[in-house]
Amino acid sequence: MERSGSGAIQEVNVTLLKATTITKNFAGVQALKDVTFNLRAGEVHALVGENGAGKSTLIKIITGAVQHDSGSVEINGVEMAGGDPLEAKRLGIRAIYQQPALFPDLTVAENISLANESGKKWRRVDWRMRWRRAGELLERIGANIDPATIVSNLTMPEQQLVEIARALGAESKVLIMDEPTASLTEGEVEKLFDIIRDLRAAGVGMIYVSHRLNELFQIADRVTVLRDGATVETRFMSEVTPQTLIQLMVGRELTAIFPKREVKMGEVMLETRNLSCRASGVRDVSLSVRAGEILGLAGLIGAGRTELAKTLFGLTPADEGEILIRGKSVRINDPAQAIAHGMAYVPEDRRRHGVVLGMSVADNTTLSILRSVSRSGFLDFKQEASIASDYTARLRIKTPSIFAPVGNLSGGNQQKVALSRWLAAKPSVIILDEPTQGVDVGAKSEIHALMVDLAERGMAVVMISSELPEILGMSDRIALMCGGTVTGIVNRSDATPQKILALALQSNRVESVRDV
Repeated sequence: MERSGSGAIQEVNVTLLKATTITKNFAGVQALKDVTFNLRAGEVHALVGENGAGKSTLIKIITGAVQHDSGSVEINGVEMAGGDPLEAKRLGIRAIYQQPALFPDLTVAENISLANESGKKWRRVDWRMRWRRAGELLERIGANIDPATIVSNLTMPEQQLVEIARALGAESKVLIMDEPTASLTEGEVEKLFDIIRDLRAAGVGMIYVSHRLNELFQIADRVTVLRDGATVETRFMSEVTPQTLIQLMVGRELTAIFPKREVKMGEVMLETRNLSCRASGVRDVSLSVRAGEILGLAGLIGAGRTELAKTLFGLTPADEGEILIRGKSVRINDPAQAIAHGMAYVPEDRRRHGVVLGMSVADNTTLSILRSVSRSGFLDFKQEASIASDYTARLRIKTPSIFAPVGNLSGGNQQKVALSRWLAAKPSVIILDEPTQGVDVGAKSEIHALMVDLAERGMAVVMISSELPEILGMSDRIALMCGGTVTGIVNRSDATPQKILALALQSNRVESVRDV
């Protein structure tokens, strides 16, 4: 027998799940490399790592949603073929995800029963049993929800509780919880922890994924850290501290590949004061960015970074607070008003929102300035071609012609076209959401160099990035977000990986380390 860090007694050799040397590649990008992970009966095993560390890919392989390239996954000694969610369910594996996967137009009872009932194709539905079973499961987790309620009428936290009840109804052997408390109140979290303890006592093995490190010390027995798609270390929770986990998660030096140069800063171009938007979850955000400055906006998935960008750009207008452009208070209710005030926004998903794949490089470049390249309602093709040629040369966009469809270009060059579209509008403030996501190293270097050039020309740059080296390497200041608000602002000279990650994991607003 062996006692874990949280006090649970473990049978040393009772292993429910064993993943051995798991490797997975996506289009030449290695997501997992020889990852090893195991889960014991009656154990809560935490799985942590930065964004992109490989946690989601490993979970998808265990649940059968994704087929691994090599390695093996065993449940109670039985090897899974992989790539078959039904097989994973038959073997007793269930998952609770941060974003509920419920049928919105069905009732709570129907959602719970569809996931757990079995029987012949043609059979009479026992509605009384459905209502009773759903009610019992909801009562078990302390959720005051009517089983007859249509799911679309529930709040996000209530939907999360239904997901938890549905997973409990399956009487799983292996239960995966991916950020299960993201939408829950403090009281609901405590109820969930009580359920987890009951399940652990019943011998259920649980994989617990969370960016909230304080939760791990309350509920987990062991922890495995993934970094860059590989297993770093597995330890008992009693053997680690929050600082130790942060160091294991970060674990790398900032390289010198970022062409950041010191730029003289000018006036404050964009400022927010207690900005809030109920629709997007942004709350009480106060920050500023100056001409010549690159302000890094960092935080974990769901922290509210993209939501803040959309609020600033008028896609989800603010309910409260104030936006100031060059010190003047403005109201931005839609993107047209944002553009009129000199703001540009390059979104995260360039293929869906950044460029129009079927249109040419030239057409994409002038999309934001159609009025200025039109005469009496007709497009001036000569002027459009001239502008497109200029930006294609300046940004070194690799294309056979400015008339080639953007969909034929590489990811990095598509991103450059998305940038040229907004640079043609000559903005004073530009928001870049994950500007180098999914592009090769060479394109990253060029985009980073372009960002510095823009700052040197007096533009205020807000860069949202999930890559910690990029945040540290390119930012003059770094604003950390968690739960829709800013938890700290750190100067470049004061920034360390440990400090950034620690602030990103905080749930309460704190004073800036140094806000200038």
